[in-house]
Amino acid sequence: MSAEAVTRGALARVRSLETLEPAYDAWLELRRAYGAAQARFQEERERLEQQGSFLVGAVRAASQERAASVDAAPAAEPALAPVDGPMRDFLRQAEEKLTRAREALAQDEAESEARYQAAFEEIRATVKDRVRRYLAGSPPRLRLLLRKVGATRSILHVERVGGDAPVLLLYLFAGRIPSRHGFLFDDSTEDVALAPAPLYPEEGVAPGEVRPEAPALVARVRAPGEVLPVKGFLPVFVPRPEGGEDFFRLLQRGPVMEVEVAEGPGFRGVLTREESERFAGHLLRLKLEGRLELEVEAG
Repeated sequence: MSAEAVTRGALARVRSLETLEPAYDAWLELRRAYGAAQARFQEERERLEQQGSFLVGAVRAASQERAASVDAAPAAEPALAPVDGPMRDFLRQAEEKLTRAREALAQDEAESEARYQAAFEEIRATVKDRVRRYLAGSPPRLRLLLRKVGATRSILHVERVGGDAPVLLLYLFAGRIPSRHGFLFDDSTEDVALAPAPLYPEEGVAPGEVRPEAPALVARVRAPGEVLPVKGFLPVFVPRPEGGEDFFRLLQRGPVMEVEVAEGPGFRGVLTREESERFAGHLLRLKLEGRLELEVEAG
């Protein structure tokens, strides 16, 4: 199917419904189609390069064989010096044909790229607009659960959220939309010996970059852009009284999300009293601003 047909179909699905999940479904299908198209173009480029290399080799072999048949000395370099008129004409015509094929391929690829990028841009803009409207009309609701661990430490849990809430919360906390609608509950892993990766290999994240240590993950979340390919958690930046911010994450764990703070290369789930209070205070501020519905329960 052509890029025009694929993008037209995806955009028609996005425009036909005002909800988020169908738009994300169309976005994911379009992303997969785009990847397949890129692979096809790469295969065709490699095929043309192989064809050109084979052609040069065949003409070289034919030239050397012709030279040997008339007792000519073989060329010192494997070049095409002994090519006569008919052979030269054959090579020129074949090279011209290959050049036209490469130019046509490059034009097709450029047109395909432009269509896909325009479709991606419209989908991102549509999703972002809907997220903003949903946030303004119906702020997401959180229930924060405090579990004490000794006199000065605690564990914070947030009850599991569903529907569009994870998408809205990511935009509320990080100012960006996720690359997938069901990102928060995705516990798939490419290696059963490893925990699920915190990033998807998309939106600028290479396959080898899906498991960064905490500082690199913080940098990825802070980086500019509209889309954040996070998986299995929600990032939250909480200001410090003395300036700067701490990076917390709400890590999905079955019926709850556990609040963790970045520390060194990893994350820590047992929080100090000050960290717990600052995190709860950050959510309370969002509640007072009307951007979040919050219930706090101390156990």
